Amino acid sequence: MRITLILTCCLLFSSCYNIERNCTDFKTGTFEFTYIVDGKEKTGKFVRTESVNIDYYDNKIDSASVRWINDCEFIQKALHPKSMAEEKAIHFKILSTTDDTYTFEYQLAVKDPYKKPRIEKGTAKKIN
Repeated sequence: MRITLILTCCLLFSSCYNIERNCTDFKTGTFEFTYIVDGKEKTGKFVRTESVNIDYYDNKIDSASVRWINDCEFIQKALHPKSMAEEKAIHFKILSTTDDTYTFEYQLAVKDPYKKPRIEKGTAKKIN
């Protein structure tokens, strides 16, 4: 009886917790993120409008189209792909937000039936 009561209380309290997702605050703007290449941490920057994303990283500039599915999810596709891998669209989903950051996950938009989906996570900070 006690165990049932304790489990019920834990379930009730954990179900009241809602993750904050003010995704519309992060649809457009200038953002900063960190990433690791060959064991070295680097910082990149990107500018996103309603329909275009421009990345600045490793002294390169890359642009992609952005198509919003809903307030918290969008599909990004390279405008000028240089390889077959860059031609594949990427699905982004905002998982949680704070005042100036958001945590997201991303994966290929079209799933390959012969491969296990590879889902990556990251955090971006809004700087403007």
